[in-house]
Amino acid sequence: MRVVVSVFNNLYTDQRVEKVCKTLYDNGYQPILIGNNWLGAPELERPYPFFRIGLKSKKLRFAYMEFQTKLYKEIQKHADNNTILLANDLETIMPNYIISKKLGIPLVFDSHEIFTEMPTIQGRWVKKVWKKIERFFVPKIKKMMTASSSYANWFVKEYQITRPVVVRNLPRRIKFDGTPENSKKIILYQGWLNYSRGIDKAILAMKWIDQAELWIAGGGPLEKEFKTIAKNENVLDKVKFLGKLRPDELRKITPKADVGVSIEENNGLSYFYSLPNKISDYIQSRVPVVVSDFPEMSGIVRNFQVGEIIENHSPEHLAEKLKIVLEKGKPAYLHNLNVAADELCWENEEEKILKIFSDCKRELEHRH
Repeated sequence: MRVVVSVFNNLYTDQRVEKVCKTLYDNGYQPILIGNNWLGAPELERPYPFFRIGLKSKKLRFAYMEFQTKLYKEIQKHADNNTILLANDLETIMPNYIISKKLGIPLVFDSHEIFTEMPTIQGRWVKKVWKKIERFFVPKIKKMMTASSSYANWFVKEYQITRPVVVRNLPRRIKFDGTPENSKKIILYQGWLNYSRGIDKAILAMKWIDQAELWIAGGGPLEKEFKTIAKNENVLDKVKFLGKLRPDELRKITPKADVGVSIEENNGLSYFYSLPNKISDYIQSRVPVVVSDFPEMSGIVRNFQVGEIIENHSPEHLAEKLKIVLEKGKPAYLHNLNVAADELCWENEEEKILKIFSDCKRELEHRH
């Protein structure tokens, strides 16, 4: 059974789409993955075919428009009346919906976030455009999944739809090889270097923390700005910028940390309701965490007792919470981290995906 999967990115760091495709592939489906070359087209190896649509537009809003027509043509090439379509996020919903109607085939929609509540589009005219698209298409989708419980509740409330299936963005289980002892403690931030992620606060917090380094693993538009902050605040000797890392390189770095931070700021419900990848990545690597007091993140910390929750984003307060975790030390959290890692893994989410797709398959068989 062929599944045509589409997403607006260059496929390189999108771990969710990679995991979903692999789950389908491992269970006898034939995924065909379509992305684009926005922000480059780094080398990739996958056991199934993938394509990147070439975009000529230099501005994101024009790239979105160009992508719609090109994606429509690309899906048409690969889909027949015995195909399932999987659209990721609002940027791919339109061409997928039109083709699913035209061919009479099932469409699964995976909303990784609440696109219209992303910090980057708040208060801008583009929000109105995306909101129209969301309002028009989401209620028409029969099969939908999303990345957190809070997201699912939001969609139900906003559009009175059947509750989407929650497939949390958790990592695969990893083999745990014991906890290294660091004489100089390591505080780790991994992810995109952008607004609203608390990175600047973490850099400032280093003024109050001795015998420790902040490792920032990831690239992004604000890298230069963050380096300037570290320099101006005289903490450059305590902050290490590791740059953009491949997923396998990151997996080697993460277990070295003594504490992992996920301290997003509340600039839009998409962040407030999110369950960032990095939290479960830290937990899989048996690294305790310091997180924002947002429902999904703090829920995990309260539930499993694997770290601390910040009450505000002042650098001094953040430093206090980081010190609590560093002083307790990793071994103190190990038992709880083991319990959490066992539960918070992709293997426990796969069944939900396979159920959705076997329903789609049955639907297709009925039609023929």
